[in-house]
Amino acid sequence: MKVLVVGGGGREHALAWALAASPLVTDLHAAPGNAGIAHLACCHPVPATDLDGQVRLAQDLGIDFVVVGPEAPLVAGLADRLKAAGIPAFGPSAAAAQLEGSKGFMKDLAREAGVPTAAYGRFRDAASARAFVDAQGAPIVVKADGLAAGKGVTVAMTIAEAHAAIDDCFAGRFGQAGAEVVVEEFLEGVEASLFALVDGRTARLFGTARDHKRALDGDQGPNTGGMGAISPSPDLTPELEAQVMAQIVQPTVDTMAARGMPYSGVLYAGLMLTRSGPKLIEYNVRFGDPEAQVLVRRLGSDLLPLLRACADGTLATAPLAWKDDIAIGVVVASKAYPESGAKGEPIGNLAAADAMPDVTVFHAGTREADGTILAEGGRVLCVTATGRDAAEARARAYRGVDAIDWPGGYARRDIAIFAV
Repeated sequence: MKVLVVGGGGREHALAWALAASPLVTDLHAAPGNAGIAHLACCHPVPATDLDGQVRLAQDLGIDFVVVGPEAPLVAGLADRLKAAGIPAFGPSAAAAQLEGSKGFMKDLAREAGVPTAAYGRFRDAASARAFVDAQGAPIVVKADGLAAGKGVTVAMTIAEAHAAIDDCFAGRFGQAGAEVVVEEFLEGVEASLFALVDGRTARLFGTARDHKRALDGDQGPNTGGMGAISPSPDLTPELEAQVMAQIVQPTVDTMAARGMPYSGVLYAGLMLTRSGPKLIEYNVRFGDPEAQVLVRRLGSDLLPLLRACADGTLATAPLAWKDDIAIGVVVASKAYPESGAKGEPIGNLAAADAMPDVTVFHAGTREADGTILAEGGRVLCVTATGRDAAEARARAYRGVDAIDWPGGYARRDIAIFAV
């Protein structure tokens, strides 16, 4: 089977790595890919958000199945375009992808489905949003409604901070994503991530994880897209997993189907484990990054039939098994991250790190020139490792990190330390 992976980040490298191991895959392609993916697949310089280009590429290559990695092309309707061209794809329709594309849509749907989530209000002008904040008090959460590359959420500890966040949104800081604002109740508890595969009707648990959002050790510094992760989440017991699937995920899937916009793909539930039980913070319509990297390290089944089953509506009978290992991923980022940093710095000793026992290095912001891997800024690598327990997995992951020769990079040193 000829498979195309759309995207070029760490999540897409992880997906390509798992798909390359499938005996069903005869020809693997990626667009645009990165330097790591290029060792597994034939890469094509087509941006993920170039919908016309992606459909044309899939047609020209005779692709049998497309796996869409990032959220932006899904929200823009790439899965719909591929389906219209007769090409099966993994990922939700544009209508269903509103679960991530519009936070207000997600909150309204959660309320309709009876899903436990934070109290909220939706606003199209700053004055109304400010008045809501004044009435509710702080701490409180302000979110740009649309896709803002993970930068549109402010946990405001004071009313003044909330007002400033609202003003930022309506002043255009996040472009069209900030044309509407969602203001939410502040939830206290432990954050966790749960992933479910969905075929429009059936939802099946596809692992859990806990990531580390802050840039610096001790959960200090600015929020990021994620500096590391552990899977499974130490905080989600089998009982809590079952509760989340029954009270959050399945009602969402049922309500989406009843609305005439059935959800197909992966549904990533960001959760807050509160004293009164799990509550939904947000949905993402794609695998997380760096969560995807640790999930695939633990997967004991062929990934391709699972993804195909989501598209075909046969998920209920698809084989799904997990390894007993713990997986930990440590992100190596540019020292300037989350701000933009220098590009073109050489990274050495990657092959040696990747060859260490139970270690796999996934690329995100990399390119190759004259046989040398160069950093392209942001989150550049994710060094993953598995072990019988968190201590063993951590030790292996950090040995891999320490083997890499890149003076311009840094990594948090406390990823998953709480689990040891």
